[in-house]
Amino acid sequence: MAIKSGSEYFERVKKLKPNVYIGGRAVYRDTLELTTALNVTKLTFDVAFQPEYRDLVVTRSHLTGEEINRFNHVHRSPEDLLKKQEMIRVLAPRTGSCIQRCMSNDVLNALGIVTKEIDEAKGTDYHGHFLKYLEYYQREDLMAGGAQTDAKGDRSKRPHQQVDPDLYLHIVEKKRDGIIVRGAKLHNTSASYSDELLVIPTRALTAEDKDWAVALAIPADTDGVKLITRVTSTRSRMECKAPYNEVAGWADSFTIFDDVFVPWERVFLCGEWEFAGRLALLFANYHRHSYTGCKPGVTDIVMGACALLAEYHGVPNAPHIRDEIAELMVLAELLYAAGIAASIKANPTSSGIYEPAFIYSNAGRYLAGKNVYHEYDTLCAIAGGLPATLPAEADWLNPDTRAFLEKYIMRNPKISAEKQHRLFRFISDFSCSAVGGVCQYAGVHGGGSPVMELIGIRSQYDLESKKRLVKYLAGIED
Repeated sequence: MAIKSGSEYFERVKKLKPNVYIGGRAVYRDTLELTTALNVTKLTFDVAFQPEYRDLVVTRSHLTGEEINRFNHVHRSPEDLLKKQEMIRVLAPRTGSCIQRCMSNDVLNALGIVTKEIDEAKGTDYHGHFLKYLEYYQREDLMAGGAQTDAKGDRSKRPHQQVDPDLYLHIVEKKRDGIIVRGAKLHNTSASYSDELLVIPTRALTAEDKDWAVALAIPADTDGVKLITRVTSTRSRMECKAPYNEVAGWADSFTIFDDVFVPWERVFLCGEWEFAGRLALLFANYHRHSYTGCKPGVTDIVMGACALLAEYHGVPNAPHIRDEIAELMVLAELLYAAGIAASIKANPTSSGIYEPAFIYSNAGRYLAGKNVYHEYDTLCAIAGGLPATLPAEADWLNPDTRAFLEKYIMRNPKISAEKQHRLFRFISDFSCSAVGGVCQYAGVHGGGSPVMELIGIRSQYDLESKKRLVKYLAGIED
C-alpha cells in the first residue's frame, strides 16, 4: 500500500544510522528530544486514514494510478495547487505551527519541472532519473528534508570566489557510477527525522560556478552525512495536558556532506549552471505558495487566542480589540487569497506540472513575513504581561498555593479559573517560549525573507506597462 501510517513511518526512521548530533552526542531518531517533532510528522501520515481529512490528504499518482499522500504529489492542475494550499491551512493549526512536510513537496515539484527543462536543452536524462525516484518515493510514502541554503561565506563573493570552496555544496569528483560532493546545507527543518534529503542549489550561478551546480537525493543516513541539530520543543506539562504541547516542535540541522557519494540515478543536476537559478527560484516559489496555506492557519490561532482572551477578560465587545481582531482576519484572508490567485493563474510546464503564478505567491509571502511581529504584538497587547510571568504548573498543583492562584487569576466570573489558567499557559507556550521565539523568526525568514520576495517581484513585474498606461492618460507621446 502506498499510504503509510505514522507508526510505519516512525518504525522506518528509527532504524536509520545514528548520524544525528544533539547536544554533543550522536543519537538515533527515536531519542526523547525529537518526540514532539516526530509527532508533528506522524500526524501528516495518520490524517490520510481519517475520514474528515481524506479528501484533502489522499490523491492519486499520475505515474501508477495508486492512491498516495498529497504531500508526495506533483501538481498536475490548478486544482491540485488549491488542494495543497487548503490541506496545509487545515493541518497547520492542528500542530500549532509548522506542518513541516510541505518543503519536500515543494522541492519535488521544482525538480520535476527543471529536470525536464534541462533534458530538453542539453539532451540529458535527469527527468528520467527523477520520475523513477518519484515513483519509489510515492510507493514507499517517504518524507524528505529539503536542503537548499548554503553557508555562503562572504556574501559579496560567488561560490568560486570563496576562500573555502566548501562554503557552497559542490562536486568534488565525477566517477563512473556517481559523484562525490562536499559542503553543508543549513537551517534544514526535519532533516534529522526524514527518510531522505533532497538537495538543490541556493542561488543563480555562472559558468565559473559549474562545480557548485548540483541537485540530488540521498538517504538521510548516507555515509558522510552528519546532521548537527538544534531541537525546539514545547514545555512539558505535568497534569495540565494539552494537544499543543504534544505536537508543536521541530528540529533544524546543519547538514554536513563530508565527501558523500551519490549514484547517478539520484543526481538531478550536475554542472548545468544555467539552470541553478531557475531551480532555486522555482522551489522558493512553491514554498512561498505553501506559506499561503500554513501562515493563514497560524493567524487563525492568533486571532482565536485574541478573541478568547477578550472573552475571558470580560471585554469581548471593546471596540479597539474588535478592530485589531478584524485586522487579523483581513491579513489571513488576503494571504490565503494570494495563494488562491497563484493557483488559479498557475502556468503549465513541459513536464505537465503546474507552477504557481510567481507574483501572487511572492506577494502573499511578503505580506506574511512583514506582519508576523505585528500579529504577535496584537496578541501581546490583548494578553497583557501574564503569559510572561505565569507561575509554574507545579505551583498550581501545590495545595499551599493553588487556591491563591485560582483566586487571583480570575477575570470574567463566568469563566472558571482552570480555563483561564489553561488559556494563559497556552499563550505563554505559543508566544514567549523557545518555540514561540523560533516561530516568529521562522515566520519572517522561512521560505525567503521579505526582501527576497521584493527582489523576486521586481525582477518579474511588468512596470513598463504601467508607465505606458500613465503616458497614455497624460497624453505623453514618445
